[in-house]
Amino acid sequence: MTKSIIVPIDGSAYAMKALKYAVPFAGAIGAEIVLLNVQPSLNTPNVKRFFSKEEIHEYQQQLGNEALAEAAAFMNETGRKYTAKIRIGVPDVEICNEAKERGAEGIFMGTRGRGPVRGALLGSVSYSVLHNAPCPVTVVP
Repeated sequence: MTKSIIVPIDGSAYAMKALKYAVPFAGAIGAEIVLLNVQPSLNTPNVKRFFSKEEIHEYQQQLGNEALAEAAAFMNETGRKYTAKIRIGVPDVEICNEAKERGAEGIFMGTRGRGPVRGALLGSVSYSVLHNAPCPVTVVP
């Protein structure tokens, strides 16, 4: 099995900072970087009333590709091996599932730094991944 490092990408500067931190580590252990974007499920009765399954899927793919574009361009510049993947669902759950399915060596992810109160009220993807991941997690502030 190929070694892999998961880097969740949401199109933010925080995610790019985590990716830049992960690249040397992946190189040191000979791991492939997996750029992972998670799109929310739009499979709700109201959405399905107005859009076909194909239109919803196409829209999610478009948003995912837009979020991954900068990270993919950066990886192309580095010349390192990577895979870009889009999953649909709840971000923290899908990040942990991807890591488990791949037997990932680690997850490197950014944090928006909302602070303990806002993070507790709004939820924190990085906090949830940190506590539920099947592998080591590095949170890059």
